[in-house]
Amino acid sequence: MAAEPSAKDKAWVIFDRIVGDAAPNGVHSNPWTRLSDGSLRYEADYDTLVLLLGVPLYLDADSRTGVPALAMDVWLSYELRRAGFDPDAVWPRPVHPRILPAPAANLLKALPFRERTQLNARLVKSAAVAGVTSASANILGKNYFKQVDVIMTDWATGPELLISTKRMDSSYGKNAANRVEESYGDAKNLRLRHPLAALGFVLGLRSDILHKEPDTAEWLVDLLSKLGREDDAYHATCIVIIEYDDSVAVPGDSGEDPEDPLVAAGLEPEPEVGVDLAGLPESDIDRALSLLPSVRLREDAMVDELSPNRFLASMVTQVLDVTPVNMHRQARERRRLAMASDTGVRRAGLPSGAKHED
Repeated sequence: MAAEPSAKDKAWVIFDRIVGDAAPNGVHSNPWTRLSDGSLRYEADYDTLVLLLGVPLYLDADSRTGVPALAMDVWLSYELRRAGFDPDAVWPRPVHPRILPAPAANLLKALPFRERTQLNARLVKSAAVAGVTSASANILGKNYFKQVDVIMTDWATGPELLISTKRMDSSYGKNAANRVEESYGDAKNLRLRHPLAALGFVLGLRSDILHKEPDTAEWLVDLLSKLGREDDAYHATCIVIIEYDDSVAVPGDSGEDPEDPLVAAGLEPEPEVGVDLAGLPESDIDRALSLLPSVRLREDAMVDELSPNRFLASMVTQVLDVTPVNMHRQARERRRLAMASDTGVRRAGLPSGAKHED
C-alpha cells in the first residue's frame, strides 16, 4: 500500500501549478521597470506570492512540516527565473527533481528523444538519486556544511547566490533570538568561504507580531537591517509581513523550525522524501486553488530597506556585478530592455532559458 503523501508532497503539486500559471509556457514577465528619474526598480510579483502563502494554510501545514517556509523558497526561485537566470541553475527547480546539477541537466537536454524520455522518467519516479539529485542543497561554508534554501550554483563557478529563509507565525519572543543568532552564524560561515556569492536572508513574519509583540518586531527589523549592512555578513536581508485571519490559522502551530541541525550541517544523511504527486487530477488542483485562504502582504508595515523589491534587486545586481558580461545574458538583457523604454516593457517576457539575439 502506498504511503500517505506528506503535506510537502501535496504542497509541491499546488506550488507548481501556481508558478506554472504565472509563467505560461515558461514565459516569465520582466520584473524590471524604469522610473521617471531614469533609474531601475525591481517589481516583485506579489500576486503570485500571496497565492503560494495560502497553500500551507489550505493544507493546515504548520511550521514543523516546512511548508510555510517552502512557499517563500518557491517564490524566490520563481523571481530569480523572472530576473532571467537559467531555470535549471536556480534551485529549487519548478519541476521534480528540485535539485539537478547543471551537468546532469545539460546531459538530459543533449540526449536523443528516446533516451532523454527514459532518463527523465527515472529521475521523476525516484525520490532522489544519490550523488545526483536531491530535495535540498548543502553547501560547505568556512567550517561546516549548511543547508541553503534557494541557491544558484555550478561546478565551474561555485555558488553564485545563496538565500536562507525562515518563517515565524507565532511564539515570536520564544523563537526570535534563535532565528537571528542562527542567521548571523550562517552568514559568517558561508561568506567566509564564498565571498563573491550573493548572500541573502529572508524572514517571513505574521502581521499579528505588530500588535502582540511590537518590541520584538522592532528588534527584528533593527537587527536584520544591520545584518544587511555588514561587509562580512549578508549582501541583503528582507522581512515579509504576512497577514491572514485567525479563522484560517493553523491551530497549535508552535513556530518551531523543522530543520534538523545535524542534517543541515552534513553530519547525518538527509531523510528520504516522497515523490511529487504528478498524477494528482487537475480537478483536485483547481479545487485547491479555488479554496486557498486569503493572504495579504502588509506593504505599509514593511521597511523599505528590508523590502522584497530592494532585496531581489540587490541579489540580482550582486550576481551580475561579479561575473563577466558574457554570463547570465538573459538577466542582463532584461535590465537593458527596461532601461531602453519606460512603457510596455515590464510585462514582456522571454521563455525560460531563451537567448535574446542582439
